[in-house]
Amino acid sequence: MAGARSAALKALLRVEKEDSYSNLVLDSALNSSGLDGRDQALATAIFYGVLEKRITLDFVIGTFSRTPVEKLSPTVREILRIGVYQIRFLEKIPPSAAVNECVLLAKKNGEFRAAGFVNAVLRNLLRTPERVRLPSEEREPVKYRSILYSCPEELVAFWREQYGPELADRILRGSSEKPDFFIRVNNTRTSEQQLLERLCAEGIEAEPAPWPDGALRVVKNAAALKHSACFREGLFHVQDIASQLCCRLLDPGPGERAADVCAAPGGKTFTIAEWMENRGEVVSCDVYPQRVGLIGSGAERLGLSAVRTLVRDAADPQTDLPAADRVLCDVPCSGLGVIRRKPEIRYKFPMSLDSLPDLQYRILCKSAPLVERGGVLVYSTCTLNPAENAGVAGRFLREAEDFEPLSLCLPGGIERVLDEPANQLTLIPEPHGSDGFFISAFRKR
Repeated sequence: MAGARSAALKALLRVEKEDSYSNLVLDSALNSSGLDGRDQALATAIFYGVLEKRITLDFVIGTFSRTPVEKLSPTVREILRIGVYQIRFLEKIPPSAAVNECVLLAKKNGEFRAAGFVNAVLRNLLRTPERVRLPSEEREPVKYRSILYSCPEELVAFWREQYGPELADRILRGSSEKPDFFIRVNNTRTSEQQLLERLCAEGIEAEPAPWPDGALRVVKNAAALKHSACFREGLFHVQDIASQLCCRLLDPGPGERAADVCAAPGGKTFTIAEWMENRGEVVSCDVYPQRVGLIGSGAERLGLSAVRTLVRDAADPQTDLPAADRVLCDVPCSGLGVIRRKPEIRYKFPMSLDSLPDLQYRILCKSAPLVERGGVLVYSTCTLNPAENAGVAGRFLREAEDFEPLSLCLPGGIERVLDEPANQLTLIPEPHGSDGFFISAFRKR
């Protein structure tokens, strides 16, 4: 167990110091840790829990620490966060054990003088937890929600302004919950029922997702998926249902040509090829050669020979592509719809929100000429920011005279949370159970 906390601490310090992606940092830390499966699971829970709850944890620490949290050394600060997270949110960890292990962790990392301080803060939390009191919801609604949902005040205020208080609360609640784990059945190699049976035989429990067809929700032992025979045989790939729905609404058919202009890491490319029954061609592009290589490797594992990869900058294309029946622009965005999977994104707000819509609009305009007459163009993001979503889609429709809105034919059970045009859809974690996502469709006249 001590090794799990050490691995989590190492990864947390690296995220803070290097501003790195959480999933890549954790994978690196676990691969070099030598931990068994149980300890890796604990390290993962602590790592993502501390990242996600950072604002809440710092508020608790500040209640018991005379030294301001921001003035603590990075190592001591992260150790205290680890301790408070275990005490407040991990019921299976005995509180006394959490305290003792954090004291040992401080000593192990050279913080001998701070070990007593760590012990005192955590022991005081155990003795007098009632001292932790949130601000008044009525007098300080933004600060209250910031601490409750561990979301920066700037982002809370932004969502309340953009979507209204009620929908903002739904976004905050959904973004603070643990996300479901979804996979996509590779229909070119197996059926939904066959994959469910194969996974069950390997101790992995899954069930059909409410939408779209071919989506499965993994309810038990998701960590075993990447080591399963089903994965090695290319019977599925991991993909949230929002992204799967996006590909379904693109509506590619067998024998058609499709283009995915911002494709890495390739999940949507794979789903498009599967909807096409691996007949026709999917040109999958990205600006970075290494990421294009990963797309190719994934397509090879899945046996999707219809996929052709290409290094290409969608914002400044130097390579012409043949006209396509279906073109997907899943553009770079602020990622505010996936903060439950990448908790560090919330702390980078507001990032480059002002410049992103111009980049997104440029990619959309540069991709529009690729669409055949009568063909379909889909624009999508994984963010919850109207300027990047409806703002870009509306601007394109106003200025692109040869395109018209294409109404989205939605599966049953999808609730619209915004009053938006029929060719647009905004998804949020609550009530949809998906990532935050935006989809807009156009048809070339």
